[in-house]
Amino acid sequence: MNVIWARSAAILISLVVVAVGAYFVAGAVLALAVMSVSLVCLVAFHLYQINRLWKVLDAPAYGEIPSALGLWGEVYYRLHRLVKRWRLQVLQVERQHTRFIQAIQASPNGVLMLDDADQIEWCNDVAEQHFGLNARRDVRQRITHLIRRPDFVHYLTRQRFDEPLLMCDMGEHKHGVISVQVLPYGDNRKLVITQDITKLENTEAMRRDFVANVSHELKTPLTVLTGFLETVRDLPVSEEDRRRYVDMMLVQSMRMQSIVEDLLALAKLESDAQAPGQELVPVRELVNHLVHDAEALSQERHQIVAEIDPTVGLRGTEMELMSALGNLVSNAVRYTPAGGRITIRLGWDDGHAVFSVADTGLGIAPEHIPRLTERFYRVDRSRSRDTGGTGLGLAIVKHVVSRHHAELRVSSEVGRGSVFRVIFPLERSVREQAGAADPSRRAA
Repeated sequence: MNVIWARSAAILISLVVVAVGAYFVAGAVLALAVMSVSLVCLVAFHLYQINRLWKVLDAPAYGEIPSALGLWGEVYYRLHRLVKRWRLQVLQVERQHTRFIQAIQASPNGVLMLDDADQIEWCNDVAEQHFGLNARRDVRQRITHLIRRPDFVHYLTRQRFDEPLLMCDMGEHKHGVISVQVLPYGDNRKLVITQDITKLENTEAMRRDFVANVSHELKTPLTVLTGFLETVRDLPVSEEDRRRYVDMMLVQSMRMQSIVEDLLALAKLESDAQAPGQELVPVRELVNHLVHDAEALSQERHQIVAEIDPTVGLRGTEMELMSALGNLVSNAVRYTPAGGRITIRLGWDDGHAVFSVADTGLGIAPEHIPRLTERFYRVDRSRSRDTGGTGLGLAIVKHVVSRHHAELRVSSEVGRGSVFRVIFPLERSVREQAGAADPSRRAA
């Protein structure tokens, strides 16, 4: 027997005992009166408590469970315990729901939920950005009324979702590519997953361009070599012509060798996952060596000025820095017309070691600057070949600078020249004592 039945039986037994006592004391009439009044009071108490219970059940509110004595106290206690358990379960579900929403919001992919009528039920912030939607404003709106692109409408209505749909210039990604994948679930509902694949597409485009450019760059010298070899083999030529053909073939073969060497250097930089060392690089001697190389390459056709702060030191890999900084210097010499000025600086900028090369060359248009470090990208393709460039120098610079956690900044104005600056991080910039033999300024 449970507590409620026990307490009910105890109350009835108590009333019977009181009535029997009244019968023996004052007779049957008094006993009947006592019994009747007690039952009326008990019924009225129960009706009152039932009314209180009805109000609680009609408009439930946590923490407003009434209290009472006896049987109804037990009922309210158990009701309060049940409500508390249910509330804990609801709070747990709400926390799980909140964590689930937070996890979806943290996803780099867009998530959009559609009902059986293709109306928006919910979407995360990334989906809002990809589609240009507003979750609060557009909820319960049909998706095809908001995204009216024919390719998307056809993809959704065709009901063939094996392959994702690629959409360009969507929402805030006016120059990006979005992959859209629809996953059916539940009762004719759909989950729309979106992913920004702009970088992936750009990488694929760069790969295609790279293959095409390598083929094109190697094709020209190979064609020249093949033509001259066939000429020398099949036609009688004089010794002077033969020597001239051999010299031209040597130039083309050296050009191919330079391209292959730069490609191997790039491959080595990309495959080396270890960060450059922290050994101190003799950067002043390195820059002086680059100045001598620039003078030799210029052959007195340019005014070359070197401004070297003797207190500047660097930590890194000497060969990588030699390659990167050397490419910047040689490019300045190649692309500056005769009589121009080239300034090579090594100094400080707000605690950062800075290497810069400024020239008075032809300059670079603003639209070309973001793509300068791409492999084989050239502002003027014919001029690059005439100057002996492989089109890979700035790509090597980019990788070396990135490996040293430095920053490459390019500023240029057409017709007035360019400035290439490499800004090294604080942890690789070392301030040294100036030696007596260290040149602080040199001009040629």
